[in-house]
Formats: sequence, C-alpha cells, structure tokens
Amino acid sequence: MIKKQFVFSNGEGLHARPASQLVAAATPFKSELSLEYKEKKVNLKSILGVMSLGVAAGSTITVIADGEDEGEAMNKLEELLRSEGAQD
Repeated sequence: MIKKQFVFSNGEGLHARPASQLVAAATPFKSELSLEYKEKKVNLKSILGVMSLGVAAGSTITVIADGEDEGEAMNKLEELLRSEGAQD
C-alpha cells in the first residue's frame, strides 16, 4: 500500500474538470485507489465519490493505492495532481 498527501493548491479546488481527469487516470489500474479528505474516504474511480468530497483550494488530500500496479498508479496520479497545482 502506498499513501501520499497533497495540498490541492489551485484556486478552484477539486472541481469537475480535475476530478474527472483523476477518475479517468485511475480507472485503467487494477489496484484499489482511494481519496481521503476530512476523514471521508472514497473510491478514486468514482466521479460521484470524488465530487462528493468538496475539496477546497488549499486543502490536504491523501491518495491511497493498494494492489498489483499501485506504484504505477501512484506515479500517474501524482503527475496529474502536480500538473493541476497540487504539492506534497
């Protein structure tokens, strides 16, 4: 299992476009991928789950990858989050 925290620093938070990009990036992987925010944990492959978190700008999120391709999945998600302005 790999866990990484990121500060979502873009000005609009985790709104529809970056949320859909995260879900699209997560979906091809076999590993279980989750997103935690304010003690809520959702499936990162579910757009409804990700959007339900309401992640605001400046918030800390935790990405969790667990499974056979967890390293590759985390690298892809980390790359995408950094391109959206998130920092670890």
